[in-house]
Amino acid sequence: MPDRKLFDDFVASRSDRLLRTAYLLTRDWGTAEDLLQECLAKAWFAWSRIEEPEAYVRRVLVTTCTSWWRRRWRGEVPSGTLPDEGTPDAERSGREELWEAVGRLPARQRAVIVLRFYEDLSVQEVARILGCHDGTVKSQTAKALAKLRVDESIVKECR
Repeated sequence: MPDRKLFDDFVASRSDRLLRTAYLLTRDWGTAEDLLQECLAKAWFAWSRIEEPEAYVRRVLVTTCTSWWRRRWRGEVPSGTLPDEGTPDAERSGREELWEAVGRLPARQRAVIVLRFYEDLSVQEVARILGCHDGTVKSQTAKALAKLRVDESIVKECR
């Protein structure tokens, strides 16, 4: 039986940071909350076997997010009217443009960028979380950064 107090303490102390990671992976607060909740539920059932809880939950976040993306429900029906006008492109910040460009990266590359640069984890920590070699993290980082460098929305912001 898992130690409830240790699990509760972990959730209380790390939820904010883990929620931020989930948001950076999903780009939606509601989906991020659902993702984190599901991952914490998975962690609860494995709690007695987990040696590094934060690394374990981060890995579960990435793998669960990837599996959600693969099986995403595509039954939504588009509407001809938008609920609001949004913000004109001229008023959008470079940060929003960059984040949208990160969102267009493949899931694995987005996960590497989020963990390396937003979460400030080392190559070795990212490799451990993703269950791959250091070289894979480095190559995925290089590919992702190359895609971001040629992304038109970012290039026009920098001019």
